[in-house]
Amino acid sequence: MKKSLVLAMAMALGVTASAYAANPFSDVPAGHWAYDSVNKLAAAGIVDGYGNGTFGGDRLMTRYEMAQIVAKAMAKGANVDRLAAEFADELDSLGVRVAALEKKSDNVKITGEARYHYKSSDYGYASELRSRLWVNGQVNDDWTYTAMLQNVQDFSNNAGDDNVKLNRAYVDGRVGGMDVRAGRWDEVTFTGNVLDSYIDAAKVSYGDKVKLFGIAGKGASEDYLESSHDRLYVVGAEAKIGALDTYVGYFKASNTGVASYDDAGLRSFNVIGDKEIWNIGAAYSFGDFTLSGEYMVGDKDYKYANDKKASKDGWAADLAWKGAEASKPGSYGLHVGYFEQSANAFIAPTTDANTFADQGGYKGWAVGGSYAFAKNIVGVVNYYDTESKTTNEDDKVIFSELYFTF
Repeated sequence: MKKSLVLAMAMALGVTASAYAANPFSDVPAGHWAYDSVNKLAAAGIVDGYGNGTFGGDRLMTRYEMAQIVAKAMAKGANVDRLAAEFADELDSLGVRVAALEKKSDNVKITGEARYHYKSSDYGYASELRSRLWVNGQVNDDWTYTAMLQNVQDFSNNAGDDNVKLNRAYVDGRVGGMDVRAGRWDEVTFTGNVLDSYIDAAKVSYGDKVKLFGIAGKGASEDYLESSHDRLYVVGAEAKIGALDTYVGYFKASNTGVASYDDAGLRSFNVIGDKEIWNIGAAYSFGDFTLSGEYMVGDKDYKYANDKKASKDGWAADLAWKGAEASKPGSYGLHVGYFEQSANAFIAPTTDANTFADQGGYKGWAVGGSYAFAKNIVGVVNYYDTESKTTNEDDKVIFSELYFTF
């Protein structure tokens, strides 16, 4: 053990060694430079030598042996934060949690994700690489801050176009027993079949097994919500009853529609109008399977050109088996689903299918699978076959993606 470590450990205990009994180690006689410190550490039960009456101060210690000494010092209340940080991995293998140190070191965390996807449909193809960096900060015991930087490289036009945006920035906390979120985030309400979109808003939730929540804000993605003019309000309830998850919600949105982009990347927005939607659904898990279904209804029928109409309601069902988990290499899953949704029964749905949002909505089916090739590397492939509810147009989409998380 190095001289500096012996002295530092002894000083951390905050007492002198002169009052202790004779040093039990024959190779540390009185007058040795380490006599007092080693005597104190031995009396405190922090060091015990090599079992043959020797301290072995000239031997090189393994990191594991040093971690054992640090753990014993911590148990005695010694201030050894710097040593605990140095030997954190070894202490973890010993089952020693350094709570105060963890709290300090975990104050800010940075994680990331890289996703490559390729989409092929009857209308063309898309290819892009999306990279995300997440920053999570602990403000205090009740509040956290989250931000996400996103870069998208578009390979579809062979130009390698890319952009970087701060797509999420919000705080989470508790006020008077209620959970509060405020800022910009991706709101996925329930299954996302009605709403999955970036919003600038405030959200208040209350409850555990039965949760009530409300959201007030505006859109931020500009794909389905004209963010400069729209307003968005959501209230809902979620309840968990054993293996059954249930939910009901009400959505009110103004100036909804669908965005389109020309070959030059210029955006246009086709306004569909204001929407009020009720949504109710449930999901039941049994073994490795999860069966889910939901019903949604808007406040009016969708009117298309030539007086064609689409009903104001819709429904969706899905059966999933297992599912790939990033932390479990070799894990996998499959799913199959069917959906029939009026354009007035969704705002910004979670799907890579063609929703025909400006043609009354869509109906069709989906099948897909996922597989974890290695830890934190997951591949997903989905196939969609949908058609417009008011025209004869249809579309078949193959959407594949590969995720790397760190």
